[in-house]
Amino acid sequence: MQEFQPVRFQILPPVVKNLLIINGIFFVATLVLGNTFGINLSRIFGLHYFASDLFKPWQIITYMFMHSTTDFGHIFFNMFALWMFGSAIENVWGGKRFLLYYLITGIGAAVLHYLIVTYQIHYVWNLTDFQYYFAINQFNIVGASGAVFGILLAFGMMFPNSMIYIYFLFPMKAKWFVIIYGALELIYGVAGSNDGIAHFAHLGGMLFGLILILLWKKKGNIHRFN
Repeated sequence: MQEFQPVRFQILPPVVKNLLIINGIFFVATLVLGNTFGINLSRIFGLHYFASDLFKPWQIITYMFMHSTTDFGHIFFNMFALWMFGSAIENVWGGKRFLLYYLITGIGAAVLHYLIVTYQIHYVWNLTDFQYYFAINQFNIVGASGAVFGILLAFGMMFPNSMIYIYFLFPMKAKWFVIIYGALELIYGVAGSNDGIAHFAHLGGMLFGLILILLWKKKGNIHRFN
């Protein structure tokens, strides 16, 4: 695949910068309001199952700006990957296309995750009515991981031979890193690792990212449009 070249280089392009700021604001607000006033922003802005009493339409967007306040690594590694891979992509695509891609892959991640949950509820788990009602009100996903996995997929497709240093020590070409990471997510998702990670959401971000990139390539419009 062709290696793309940035039209201009910015170490912190505007959309990535603002996404980092928004995620940071949500994280601090969740921490402060929760500890000070007992306000659970994850309950309000996290994405609940569509049949839950807690589901609100805005959550399909807001969930991707929320992160666990009990695991700092959750937001740190998401934001680090957003900056590391997202900056290169935004420099090629421009802000408008990058933001559109980010939001669509984030939404796609949630869609695939809850499609799998729906299948499990109706065809895998044998739930009583009480268990069903309890279960659907327990699901709540937060985090930018779905969109970040979409960005990782885009980076692997656009810069396939770029070297990624795993744990800053072990070099691997981006295309192999993406393939291996995607395969691991599929294995963990199918196996049901019970680690509290929405592996199918990660795959959803990659899947929707792949579809978008292929559509743009088919139209001959993979570069900037702003």
